[in-house]
Amino acid sequence: MSGNIPKHITNVMVTGKSGAGKQPRIDVLTEEFNLEQLSTGDIFRHYLKTFNNYGYTENLGEFYDQEREQFISNEQISEKIGTDDEEIILGLKAKYFVDQGLFGPDSITNALLDSAFSKKQYQKQVLDGYPRTLNQAEFLMTLLHSNGSTLDFIVLVDNTDERIIQRTVQRRICPNCGKVYHLTYKPPVEGNCEKCNISVIQRSDDTEEKIKSRLQEFQKKTIPALDYLKKQGIPVVTVPGHLEEFTMENVRNSVLSEIEKIY
Repeated sequence: MSGNIPKHITNVMVTGKSGAGKQPRIDVLTEEFNLEQLSTGDIFRHYLKTFNNYGYTENLGEFYDQEREQFISNEQISEKIGTDDEEIILGLKAKYFVDQGLFGPDSITNALLDSAFSKKQYQKQVLDGYPRTLNQAEFLMTLLHSNGSTLDFIVLVDNTDERIIQRTVQRRICPNCGKVYHLTYKPPVEGNCEKCNISVIQRSDDTEEKIKSRLQEFQKKTIPALDYLKKQGIPVVTVPGHLEEFTMENVRNSVLSEIEKIY
């Protein structure tokens, strides 16, 4: 670790366009600063799995008030499904939107993040995929302040739209363990995951059309969130998502050299 960077880091946020190359940079941060990765994707999957394991199979539409665009009270949900377990109720709310192919509203994403973050005492996390909107950014700052925590800095992983499209359409993932491969940069041997020995697949949202839609979402929603956090005094360091020679040592040096500048 570079000598000028403090050894104790409370929390870090990593952001960037979808497919910019965030994961290798997150890996550097978790290793260098003894942090954990807190991913909104993983959080959603955890709560969905918790609800699915509970075994409730009735129509979830009865829990959402379409006119008011909100769920009925947790007490009413608890009475209908037979449990007041917070994780199961949050999982139900997440599943309602996922089953319809919709993004969960900020209120649900915020609640899921808060529930998972609280289990870590709001400390020693790399926030991945959150916040993505201005509302989420405002919620995060309130959450940190009310729990005596901080966000030390933000790492913005920069990459061009053209590279991202080219990279992402060649991304493949193991449907069992989630390990990510790339047909050019990290190809699976004979098309199989090295850990599970099953065929890797292309994610349904890794098509060029859907990638372009996510890139537009970043400009429309995430940039305003980033601007807000900058105004709150959170330092932002920009690191390259593309390196001419991709090695973990080069990634490490490119990340730490930029972080060092803010100290």
